[in-house]
Amino acid sequence: MRNLKLLKSLRSSELQGPGSPQCFSVRADTGSLLIASQYSITEYDPRTGQVVSEASLTADGFLPEDGSGVVVGLQDLAELESACLATAGGDVVLFNLNTCQLECVGSVDRGLTSMSWSPDEELVILTTGQETIIMMTKDFEPITEVGIHQDDFGEGKFITVGWGKKETQFHGSEGKQAAQRKIQEVQPAVSWDDRRPRVTWRGDGQLFAVSAICPQTGARKVRVWNREGVLQATSEPINGLEQALCWKPSGSLIASTQRHPNKHSVVFMEKNGLLHGDFALPLSKDQAKVRELLWNSDSAVLVVWLEDMSAGEDGQVNTYIQLWTVANYHWYLKQSLEFGPDPQKVPVCVCWDPECSLRLHVVTRSWTSITYDWGWTTERSTGLDATDNASVAVIDGEKILVTTFRQCVVPPPMCSFELQLKSPVNQVTFLCQPEGTNQLAAFTADGQISIYTQGEKSNKSADGFRVVSHPLILQKSFRPAVLQDVPLALRQLLWLQDELFLGVSPGLLPTSSTLLMLRPSQDAGDTLTVRSEVEVDGVVVSVVHSSQTGTVALQLEDGRIRKLIWDCQEPSVEDWRDSSGCSINFPVPCVQMALCSISGEEYLLGLTERSHLYAGDSELASSVSSFAICNDFLLVTTHSHTCRCLQLSTLTVKGLQAALASDGGQNDQNDETLRRVERGSRIVTVVPQDTRVILQMPRGNLETIHHRALVLAQLRKWLDSLKFRDAFECMRKLRINLNFIYDHNPKAFLENIETFIKQLSSINHINLFLTELKEEDTTGSMYPRSESSPVQPQPASKQKKVDVVCDALRSVMESMDPNKFCLSILTAHVKKTVPELEIALQKVHELRENPPKAPGAVSAEEALKYLLFLVNVNDLYDYSLGTYDFDLVLMVAEKSQKDPKEYLPFLNMLKSLEPNYQRYTIDKHLKRYRKALHHISKCGEEHFPEALQLVKEQKLYSEALRLYTADNAHYKTLSCAYAEHLVEQQQAEQAGLLLWRCGEPARALQAFATSSSWRNAICVAQQIPLPPDQLALLARDLAEKLNEQRRYSEAALLLDQYAKDCEEAILALITGASWEEALRLIYMHNRQDITETNLKPAILEAVNTQTSFLEAQVGTFTRHKTRLAVVREQKEKARLDMLDEDGPDCADAELYSEASSVMTNSKYSHSNSRISSRSSKNRRKAERKKLSLKEGSPMEDRALMFALAEIITTVDKMREEVHNLLKVLVLFQFDKQAEKLQLSYDEALQVMEAAVPEVWPEGLQTSQAPLTGPNSTANSIMASFQQQQRPAASQQDAEVPTAPKMRNGVRWKLSVLK
Repeated sequence: MRNLKLLKSLRSSELQGPGSPQCFSVRADTGSLLIASQYSITEYDPRTGQVVSEASLTADGFLPEDGSGVVVGLQDLAELESACLATAGGDVVLFNLNTCQLECVGSVDRGLTSMSWSPDEELVILTTGQETIIMMTKDFEPITEVGIHQDDFGEGKFITVGWGKKETQFHGSEGKQAAQRKIQEVQPAVSWDDRRPRVTWRGDGQLFAVSAICPQTGARKVRVWNREGVLQATSEPINGLEQALCWKPSGSLIASTQRHPNKHSVVFMEKNGLLHGDFALPLSKDQAKVRELLWNSDSAVLVVWLEDMSAGEDGQVNTYIQLWTVANYHWYLKQSLEFGPDPQKVPVCVCWDPECSLRLHVVTRSWTSITYDWGWTTERSTGLDATDNASVAVIDGEKILVTTFRQCVVPPPMCSFELQLKSPVNQVTFLCQPEGTNQLAAFTADGQISIYTQGEKSNKSADGFRVVSHPLILQKSFRPAVLQDVPLALRQLLWLQDELFLGVSPGLLPTSSTLLMLRPSQDAGDTLTVRSEVEVDGVVVSVVHSSQTGTVALQLEDGRIRKLIWDCQEPSVEDWRDSSGCSINFPVPCVQMALCSISGEEYLLGLTERSHLYAGDSELASSVSSFAICNDFLLVTTHSHTCRCLQLSTLTVKGLQAALASDGGQNDQNDETLRRVERGSRIVTVVPQDTRVILQMPRGNLETIHHRALVLAQLRKWLDSLKFRDAFECMRKLRINLNFIYDHNPKAFLENIETFIKQLSSINHINLFLTELKEEDTTGSMYPRSESSPVQPQPASKQKKVDVVCDALRSVMESMDPNKFCLSILTAHVKKTVPELEIALQKVHELRENPPKAPGAVSAEEALKYLLFLVNVNDLYDYSLGTYDFDLVLMVAEKSQKDPKEYLPFLNMLKSLEPNYQRYTIDKHLKRYRKALHHISKCGEEHFPEALQLVKEQKLYSEALRLYTADNAHYKTLSCAYAEHLVEQQQAEQAGLLLWRCGEPARALQAFATSSSWRNAICVAQQIPLPPDQLALLARDLAEKLNEQRRYSEAALLLDQYAKDCEEAILALITGASWEEALRLIYMHNRQDITETNLKPAILEAVNTQTSFLEAQVGTFTRHKTRLAVVREQKEKARLDMLDEDGPDCADAELYSEASSVMTNSKYSHSNSRISSRSSKNRRKAERKKLSLKEGSPMEDRALMFALAEIITTVDKMREEVHNLLKVLVLFQFDKQAEKLQLSYDEALQVMEAAVPEVWPEGLQTSQAPLTGPNSTANSIMASFQQQQRPAASQQDAEVPTAPKMRNGVRWKLSVLK
């Protein structure tokens, strides 16, 4: 739905030469024009108006001096820095553009009729006067010469399989008469045909086509040849085919024209010569002739050069140039240039620029050159409020196709309504004034401006149908009082106010422009007079107006930006400046502009041909295909097939750059600003105060999307203004989670629940809202708020969100009309986190018992049916059974699919039971075992076995004990059962306590003995009481178990006091190193002999063991400490090496810090990618595996530190043990051994205490100080500073162990020892 808009035109009439131009070509490298006449060849620069070079063609005899010569072809050859021209006399001449010398490189005696170079300038095709084709290389070496007219079809001849004759074929709707129909003879070419061959190349240079008059029929025929000069195909006989011929550069079609009996068409042929589509020119049968067809370089625009067949009243003929485009298989006439009847202004040469695809060059008979630069634009209304219809106007010849997207989306080429004018339309502009933005003005080729406004609106048309989009009606027409010596002298028309237009016309100099402020004349009401002029130093290529601020911005051809001060008596132009007063310009010219406000400051956005989006001189993005401004939003489509929608008031320019730079990856899955769109989508328009964005696909079809950012912004507005119904309808239509209604502002929602219910009104809508409720806060997950938006406070209630909303809605509905909102009240009960199905069923039961008499009230049957829709029928049946209300159970069962033969016997059986046992049976059936236990406990003695069985099966021992008193016999039975269960669970001590208190001492004694609870066992044994010999035996058994558990002191107490075996008691104490207690028993029982036989040898053995252990620990400690220093040195060296290689920005440098575990020389590799999915047990196992002391392991330094910490802790814990051993050594005069042990232990403690600062240096787990020193480099020092600024990376490795604290306050030394 784009139009072609004239950006600028350059008219240059300084060049004057003899004769009239016959051929011309454009130099791609310099942009100058090469013009050949019957006398000379001239290189002319239209921008400066200077002749660059010139040579006479008559001086050297290439053309006759009488002016009768004809130049049939001219081509710029960039590689040779020359121009090649061919004359009708047969000469091929090279014009050297540097030396201005002419050189004849070949001559054909028979004369030449045309010359055409291939697009790659490697081959040249010459057609001769003898109807032959000569193919030559770029060095003018002949390749082949063949006749134009060939009898053969070509290599692409169609294959006929010969299935019957034409008379026997099926002819469809034409009937059998088609078989006898004679083939219509082809009519000869029209009289005005110049009868010259036309040659055109395909864009890739592999094929060329030749259109020539057939000698037999006199009609034109097209033949297609390949690059080797071999005929490929011949066109089918086409009646009325004309001379124009041009191959589409993209290679798909060959364009020509055909005159039908009732119309004049542009037709397209495929490379096999068959017709493939056409479109009719808006002309009568014999109104005009087509001189040429010209495709632009990107195949987007087709120029049709027309000339009237008959002269006008003044005896002169008019000439037209039309620009056609295609979209959605429809051809649009976008521009029509009327050059009038003046023979001096008639174009004689027209061509497209080879570099700029939308630049058209025209040379008139009077040597005036005109260059038109076009640009694509979408003419859309600029309103910001809901009165704007989001209209888009599409130019199609004398019609304007208007689509009002607010009312309907109509795919082109159809539209909401058409505006028919009397002349082709060249430009459309909508009124920029608020509340009038649906009005438009059309600037036509005859120089008039037509104003269309809205008429009276009626909801129904004459035929009774409802009118959705009301057409505009013509109000008046104006003719600007502006000199229009060339077509489109007035461009960039802007309708600022009701009676004020802004236009741009060429300035006094080629490098300047004039801004014209046009108002209706007071004398002549149909004339627009120039009320003020503003000269601009530069060529204005675009003008844009802001509806919000009224600002008018201009862009010059070099990207400079100017601001027009127009709302004053004397309009003026000034530089565009930012808030700091600096002049702002676009770095490169932009083809689309728009004004917007970013963080309160006005910016001019511009999109370049290379898809770069700028805000002033700041580049926002580099792959933008289109953009649009709507209210406070910037919408952008990109070449990565996404559509971004950004709120300008919440972002700065840097914020826009960051948002547009994000790629929409995994982290952006809930990004409301991003949406994927179809490849090649472009924004047509955005409906103001709505959520719709209209996109057009490359083929031309339309798509409407509701961008999430626009939707959420509109929803937030509605919710803030308490328009719950509008918000709900939008969310339901666009599948937005309804939780957003509450999550947006919980406090406001809870305060206005009655408003919410009244606006929704519909029970179904309220139910839909309730059923979608979830605990998730959608404003934090699915629809996150922007950083600048205020966070709405959550209610302080500790209840869950679903429960709060359900309770609040239910209470309001019950107070408003419980009968009307019955189903919604049931939904509120069911949707709570713990569904209140019993209450819901009870309400249904109440409806059945007391049917409401209000009209429209819900019956019990309907309520139950609705409940069955919400809840699974089996679950509802179970819940109804759990209410113990059999009427309710029957009501639910009747609505279910259950077989009455299944549930009726069961219900009848239940009814026959005693109430408590009945409830027990129901609860057990529903697996509500605790309730079942409670009920069966009330059923009497005869049902206790069932209760006991239930307790054992479901392990409800604790609940069962609470249901019976301690003096009850059942209590003892349950306690014994519980004790058996505890023994099975390896909790024999608790089992013993239960058995002891319930009067089972024998079993309690066994349980205590099993659990080594010797004190309780002795108490129970004495309570029984046991005989002395059995008590002693029990004590020995218990002591043996305690010895196995290294509880020597307790075992000695049992042996001494209850087994009366002092010797065994003393030996147990000696084994447990309780020296002083052993001495006490020795002297108490007068067994000094044990001192010599057992105590002293054990003491000496303990000394040797402790000394050996200390030596081993110190040796291991020293070895680990030395290895740790080596490992740290290797890691530091590896880190410095990496910093020197990769510089301070190397992200991997942190991996070699003191707190890391990576080594470059490690022969082990380790991955943590799967550890997160393991169980905690396996995860701990994996952590232990990582801490390997093997040299070169990935985490050797951590393992060494853990090992050193463990050694220090172990040795430090020996202080009390060594102290007791030293005392007993001194007692028995083993002074040497005592001194040696004390010295060894003291040295070990000193070594370890001195090593703590070395193993655990200060700041090990915090950021290190900047790395300096003799081994440091500039890169490593910079990296250390940057590392301090960065947050610590998440460590997957094991944490660094903390330094152990030694108990230096514990006194263990003996002063009597040296």
